[in-house]
Amino acid sequence: MTTVDKITELNTISFPKIGIEFSIDPTAFTVFGIGIQWYGILIVLGLVLAMCYVLPKMHRFGIDPDKGIDAIIGGVIGGLIGARVYYVALRWDEYKGNIKEILNTRNGGLAIYGGIIGALTVGLIICRIKKIKMLPMLDITVIGLLIGQGIGRWGNFVNQEAFGTNTDSIFGMTGGRIQATILRQSAYMDGTMQGVSEQYAVHPCFLYESFWCLLGFVFLALWSRRRKYDGQLLLMYMAWYGGERFIVEGLRTDSLTIGNIRVSQALSAIIFVTSVILQIIMASKVRRDPESYVLYASTEESLKMIEEARRKRMGLATKEEIAMGTDDDDDIGILPDEDDEDDDTSTLPDKDDNAEDAAEEVQETAADAAEKVQDTAAEEVHDTITDTAEDIADTVKDTAENEEVHDTITVAAEDIADTVTDTAEYAEDKYEVLAEQVDERLTGGSRNNHSKKKKHK
Repeated sequence: MTTVDKITELNTISFPKIGIEFSIDPTAFTVFGIGIQWYGILIVLGLVLAMCYVLPKMHRFGIDPDKGIDAIIGGVIGGLIGARVYYVALRWDEYKGNIKEILNTRNGGLAIYGGIIGALTVGLIICRIKKIKMLPMLDITVIGLLIGQGIGRWGNFVNQEAFGTNTDSIFGMTGGRIQATILRQSAYMDGTMQGVSEQYAVHPCFLYESFWCLLGFVFLALWSRRRKYDGQLLLMYMAWYGGERFIVEGLRTDSLTIGNIRVSQALSAIIFVTSVILQIIMASKVRRDPESYVLYASTEESLKMIEEARRKRMGLATKEEIAMGTDDDDDIGILPDEDDEDDDTSTLPDKDDNAEDAAEEVQETAADAAEKVQDTAAEEVHDTITDTAEDIADTVKDTAENEEVHDTITVAAEDIADTVTDTAEYAEDKYEVLAEQVDERLTGGSRNNHSKKKKHK
C-alpha cells in the first residue's frame, strides 16, 4: 500500500493516485460575522433541485402540486429534525455534557436514516390531513430524495468526513482534516483504534454514495413511466439505496453503533431484504390480476382532481361550483358580474322578446317573398303561352287557302291552344308547389295560403 505525504493544512484535500490536490474551506462565506458552511449550502441545493424535479412531475402521479408541496416542506423539516435526533441519540455520550451543541449542525452531524424516518413521519401525517394518496406521493418523492442525497453527500467531502478505511485504490483520498481525525480517534467504534492509519489514503465513501444515488435517480426517473403499481418506485428505492449503503457502511470508520453492531448497516440489510421480498410478491400479484393494480394517476378520481386543481390555478370555476350554480361571475374578472347590485339591467331588452319579434318579422318577409314568386311566375308563364297559341292560330288561319283546310287547321290550332292552356295551368300549379316549399324553408315549417292569380287575355 502506497504511503501519502503528511498534510498540515487542515483545508487541503488530495487524491494522490490521480495527482489532484487543492484547498477548500468548509466555511463558504460569512454574513454579519456568521459563517455559512458549504455543508448547509449543498444540502439546501440538493433540496431545491429535488423540488424543482418533483413538483412539475406530481400530476403524472395523480397528485395536486398545491397540496403536495405542503407535504414536501413538512417532510424537509421533519427530515432535518429526525436526522439530528437520530445522530445525537446514537452519540449521546458526546452530547450529554453539552446540550447547546445538539443544535449546532453547521459542521455536520446529520444521519440519513434519521432524516428519512423524520421526513416520512411528518410527510405522511400531512398527506393524511390533505387527503393525498400516500403511495403515489412516496413514489415521486424517493426520486427527488436521490437527487438530494447525491448532492448533499458532497458536504461530507468538503468537511472531510464520512470517509472509509485505508485503500490503495485510484480513488483513494487524504487531507489535513482526515489525517487529524485519524490521529485523534481514527476508526472510532468503541474508543479503540481499528487499524486505520493516516499514512495511507482512505476510501472516499461520499463519492461512492453520491455517484450511486445520482445513478439511481436516472434509473428510477426512467422507470417511472413503466411502473406497474403504486409503491413500486418506493420499493425499488429501498433495494437500490439499502444495498449500496450496506456495502459502503462496512467501509466507513465513523459508523453509528449499538455495541458492535453498525446500526445503519444492519438497517440497510433489513430494508434491502424486505424490499426484494415485497417486490417479488407484488410482481406475482400484478401478473395474475393486473386489472386490480391500476395506477392512481389513471383513475377517474385522480383525473378529476388534477382538472379541478388546474381550473383553480387559472382562476376558473370548478365543475362542482358550476353544478351548484355558485359561480355566477367569471373568476378571471374580464366580464362584468351578472349579480352585482350596482349593475343596471332594467334598460336592457328581454332576450326572449327580441327573439320572438325577429322570428315573426322573418316569417312575414318570407311569406311575402314566396307569394310574389308564385304570382309573378304563374302570370308570366300563362300570358306567354296564351299569346303564343293565339299567334299560331292567327297565322294558320291567314295562310289557309280553302274553307276545309281552314276548318281543319282551326280545329288543330284550337286543340293546340287547349293543350298549351292545360300545360300553362300545370306549370302554374307546379310554381305554386315551389313557392310553398320556399315559404316552408324560409319560415321554419309554417305554411301560408297564397291566392292564385290568373290573367287571361
